[in-house]
Amino acid sequence: GNRYECIDGLLLVTPSPAVSHQRAFRCLFTALGGYVEAQRCGELMSAPADVEIVPGTVVQPDIFVFLTKSGAELQRWSDISALILAVEILSPGTAKVDRGVKRRFYQRAGVHEYWIVDLDARLIERWTPGNEHPEILHETLRWAPAGATEVLEIDLPSFFAKVLGACAGPRARPPPEPRRGTRCHGHLAAPPPETSAPIPP
Repeated sequence: GNRYECIDGLLLVTPSPAVSHQRAFRCLFTALGGYVEAQRCGELMSAPADVEIVPGTVVQPDIFVFLTKSGAELQRWSDISALILAVEILSPGTAKVDRGVKRRFYQRAGVHEYWIVDLDARLIERWTPGNEHPEILHETLRWAPAGATEVLEIDLPSFFAKVLGACAGPRARPPPEPRRGTRCHGHLAAPPPETSAPIPP
């Protein structure tokens, strides 16, 4: 189904992702999972999840690593105090929002790192708070959050080859861009009515 997010009072509705998006998600989540657990540098989760690191704003990153307010095990999404990492995998219909509204929000909210995975360009944009331009990664993604004793390294050519190798053929028709403009407040208790580190084998 659709994904519902509320940023700066705007409701964003995103359609279900494509196969290549989900394959990229699986590969990256697997690579991050073992590392985060071994390094004990937070907890790894994925959408759907109503993450509210700023009151009145709800985001659902494709993949995210977080800390809780008390350091205890997560019980409610509201227990999340900070995002160490947020990852969005671009789809044709989400690129503008992921690079615009969401990117500005994550930077303003102090998310330590925000990765935008561009499957068409076969690269990852790395954003950090205060940066006006991203670091563009084509070859190797290295990540070492605070508290980690080792560096996660992902070979990006291998990553994209695995993700896209099985997706060759006619391109699917792009989904519509996320609907936006509807004002929202607080938590999204229920969807509004519809109107329209190695890569794993």
